[in-house]
Amino acid sequence: MRAGHLAAFLLLTVANVGCSLQPVRTSPAFETLAEEPRVRFEVGGEHHARRVAELLPEAVSRVEAAHYSPFAEAVTVHVCVTDACFDSQVSTPNVSGATVPDNRVFLSPRLFGREAHRLPLILAHELSHLHLGQRLGHYSPAVPVWFHEGLAAYASGGGGADYASEEEARANWLAGRAFSPAVLDTPEKRHRAESWNLSPYLFYRQAMMFLKYLKSVSEAGFRDFLLRVQSREDFAAAFTAAFGFTLAEAGQRFLESLSVAAAPAAPGD
Repeated sequence: MRAGHLAAFLLLTVANVGCSLQPVRTSPAFETLAEEPRVRFEVGGEHHARRVAELLPEAVSRVEAAHYSPFAEAVTVHVCVTDACFDSQVSTPNVSGATVPDNRVFLSPRLFGREAHRLPLILAHELSHLHLGQRLGHYSPAVPVWFHEGLAAYASGGGGADYASEEEARANWLAGRAFSPAVLDTPEKRHRAESWNLSPYLFYRQAMMFLKYLKSVSEAGFRDFLLRVQSREDFAAAFTAAFGFTLAEAGQRFLESLSVAAAPAAPGD
C-alpha cells in the first residue's frame, strides 16, 4: 500500500472510531396504560400516568370547546419520569411539557414533583398545540407564535401564563412592552417572546388576554375566526373576514381598552 493511501486509510479508521465513541441517544421504552390507552408512560411511571388519565377527559373537552372543534386524530400523551427520557424527546430547554414536530405530547417529570400544581394547566396547554397541529402541522408558521401560545394559554385556563398576572401584562403593554398582533411570522422569522423583550410567561399572558378581548367583542366572530384558521385560511384574511376590521386595528382597540381600564376613577365615581 502506498504511503499516501496508507495515511488516508489510517485517517478514515480514526474518524470511524471517533464516530463510534459519540454518545448515542436512544428513545426510552413507553408502556401503554391499560385503563387509558391514550396515556403512555416511561417504565416506572404508571402512578404518574394514572394521574394524567384522571385529568385527560376534562382537558380534552376543555380544548375542544375552546377550539370549537373536536380533535382531528387520536390523542396520545407520553409521561416521562426521568429527565433523560424527556430530554431525549424534547430539544427546547427548561420547559415542563412539549408537543414535538410529529405531534406527540410529552410531559416532564417536574410536573409530578415540584410543579405538580401545574399539571392540569400544562396538559391542556399542550393538548391545544396538539389540536392545532393535527390540522395545520406542528407549530405552523402560517399563524404567528402569539396565536399558538395565546390560544393554548386561553384553552387551558392560563397554562404557560401562570407565572405572570394580568396586572403585570397590562402594565407592560401600556408601557410599550408588548407583542404586535399585526406582525405575522414566516418560516424564516418567528416572533417569539424574546422578539418583544418579554418573558415567555408574560408573552403568553398578553396573547391570552388579547384573545379573551376578541371573544368579548364578538363571540360569533371569535368562533368564525378560529374555525377559519383551522381550515387553513390565510391568517390575516380570516381575521378581517370574521371581525370586519384588521389585526392592526384590533391591536389598537385592545390598547385603548387597557388604557380605559387603567384610568383612575373620576371623583365621586
